[in-house]
Amino acid sequence: MTHPPISTDRNHEALDLLTQIRQWGEELGFQALGFTGIDLQPHEAHLEKWLAEGHQGEMSWMGEHGKKRSRPSALVPGTCTVISARMDYLPHGADPEGILAQSDKAYISRYALGRDYHKLMRSRLAKLAKRIESRLGQGHYRAFVDSAPVLERALAENAGLGWIGKNTMLLHDKAGSWFFLGEIYTDVPLPADAPQQTQHCGSCRACLDICPTNAFVEPWVLDARRCISYLTIEHPGSIPEALRAAMGNRIYGCDDCQLVCPWNKFAHQTSEQDFAPRHQLDDITLIDCFSWSEEIFLTRTEGSAIRRIGFERWRRNIAIALGNAKTSDTIVSALQNALEDPSELVREHVQWALAQHTQSA
Repeated sequence: MTHPPISTDRNHEALDLLTQIRQWGEELGFQALGFTGIDLQPHEAHLEKWLAEGHQGEMSWMGEHGKKRSRPSALVPGTCTVISARMDYLPHGADPEGILAQSDKAYISRYALGRDYHKLMRSRLAKLAKRIESRLGQGHYRAFVDSAPVLERALAENAGLGWIGKNTMLLHDKAGSWFFLGEIYTDVPLPADAPQQTQHCGSCRACLDICPTNAFVEPWVLDARRCISYLTIEHPGSIPEALRAAMGNRIYGCDDCQLVCPWNKFAHQTSEQDFAPRHQLDDITLIDCFSWSEEIFLTRTEGSAIRRIGFERWRRNIAIALGNAKTSDTIVSALQNALEDPSELVREHVQWALAQHTQSA
């Protein structure tokens, strides 16, 4: 059921309500909230073109929901307002560029160093929705954090939380891009914020040029099939040999296009303790990671986004990084010991890695 607009005849009451919701959001650990309607037509056209060109790779789920991804009311009937929420995640810890420069270290995307953000943010959004419902005494509310077909960056842009940059990330001129996004869909009409009107990327190409695997077809178009984040996390099988060397020591995700973005000089480090690095994953060697048994992997990735790739892909990714590392007896020995790995997928990548050290000898 769609509810009547909130205080359309008394604008100050509506603004007071939004101020109250933003205050609640701050109390729950969100750095910003924005409000928007549900018109995503330009973004829908962009998505359909992207899918038609096959840039989604094996992420078939990107196209399995029809118009639900770009039409919020098709996903949750009655939706007319979306509340978009931002939560910063950049943790204190080892310098990421310093880790990338050491070929024997394991680079893990900064978002995955601590607790999995999905449950944390969804729980906080659900609490926010409860407060809004209690205040208004009406409405239905659904919270999402990567848990449904949602065009979260498009909604956030429309809600005034930033602009979609050339690297397809949402950027903010006072917060960079090191943040998570979540949404609350509701059938209660709330005043909308002004969308971001200006793209502040200008002529900058830093993110496009830094990409190790040249995954950007053009500005604002990412071919996931070449993206290291896709390859190490979403891709289930053998990683194309032509891309392995460029992956360097990145074993879970890639942050290069964020690290080089000039706007990230304004990024804020998180105060959220759950996002702090666990098990020294911000500064750990490849050999240490490769030595984990499956039991250790499951223990140390409990509550972490890393666990979703499973032990086999974890080993596959590290094998590639070891192949790219500076040759040492320790690395060669570790790879030789893995030649009998029970996984055919892992063995293939171990053999490739060993060949790299043979060629460099």
